[in-house]
Amino acid sequence: MTGHIRIINDPVELVPLLITFNDAKYKQIYELLNRAWLTESELAAETGGDSVDDCITILKKGNLVEEQWRMPEPGKKPEKEFRATYSKFRANFQCGMNELADLLYLAVSNDETLRTTVEAIESELSSGNVSINDLARKFNVSPIFIRGIAKRSQRMDVKGQGLVFLDRAR
Repeated sequence: MTGHIRIINDPVELVPLLITFNDAKYKQIYELLNRAWLTESELAAETGGDSVDDCITILKKGNLVEEQWRMPEPGKKPEKEFRATYSKFRANFQCGMNELADLLYLAVSNDETLRTTVEAIESELSSGNVSINDLARKFNVSPIFIRGIAKRSQRMDVKGQGLVFLDRAR
């Protein structure tokens, strides 16, 4: 385990943390990665197989894992292996209670209206509207809400002042 401290300066960065530790499988994967470098196939064998790809995506978004290529045995393909980057946490931000409430809601909610909002934002993103501020105005929510949705999503992420679709190929 590393001795690095994860310092959060932006409250949106709480979303991947809360998602990880609010799901038993994700938490188990994080704990395994705290002990050793493991590939996705090794994680799947340890945890029963499901959720590994989604968990790695969320952990990457939260900058909670590092990756490297594992040297293969002769004749086999190299695989990426992962390890947890941080063993401690420190928050260094201030935000309004409404923004904090939005982020907590985004991180732990399974609300169907949230799914509809995510699909609408993805549709806007597909049509070229990538600006966080424009999307916030269009959906009558705060920019921090849009950024939080992107941090929660398996398909989107924040890049500068806009949203981008993730390249799921690893």
